[in-house]
Amino acid sequence: MSGEHDFEPIRGLPSDLPPGETILWQGEPDWTLMARRVFRVDWVAAYFVALMAWRVVDSTANGQDLATALLAAAWVAPIGIVGLGLLMGLAYLNSRTTVYTLTNRRLVMRFGAALTKAINIPYKIIDSAAVSQKADGSGDVALQLVKPNKISIVLLWPHARPGFIAQPQPALRCLRDSTKAAAVLAECLRLTHEQSHATAPRVGDASTTSNGGNVGAEPALA
Repeated sequence: MSGEHDFEPIRGLPSDLPPGETILWQGEPDWTLMARRVFRVDWVAAYFVALMAWRVVDSTANGQDLATALLAAAWVAPIGIVGLGLLMGLAYLNSRTTVYTLTNRRLVMRFGAALTKAINIPYKIIDSAAVSQKADGSGDVALQLVKPNKISIVLLWPHARPGFIAQPQPALRCLRDSTKAAAVLAECLRLTHEQSHATAPRVGDASTTSNGGNVGAEPALA
């Protein structure tokens, strides 16, 4: 366990589990998938390659020899390398500081390096879940919350479904094996909905903690 999370009594959880609650699954984003799918390092790399190619074409079109044109293009490479390195570093840091936990009662999303946050989402306020899976089995599991429950996109990102800003959907991002998480979550939601008969939840049921502190359904940093 890393030093900044030594306060956790259980990995990924801000406090001990209450009686009767058990952990069914834990996982974290794969940093290489996060680098590609969240921070888009492949697109950024393609941009810098295209920029270097354009500089070669532009230089030769203006009468410079090929060696001079290649030298002019080479100056772009260090900028691209630094930019890609920063994005990959962010992806690695986000992955290493994130733990998704599914218990028999709730989902807990712990993430954040400088400021650790733990968002607790009881199953009774989850309306539905959607799985976005790739051919290799990796993917995301996004959650639609029962209205009026809402968690700010600013608080969630990058652990939110892309494209949903007005009504953010918390998401387990870039899982190497999304099938297992989706199956566990689906069973928990089925059991919860059967037991509650779709009882309307309170807004205050969606909560977040920042190093142990609780706030309400519109989470904010303490």
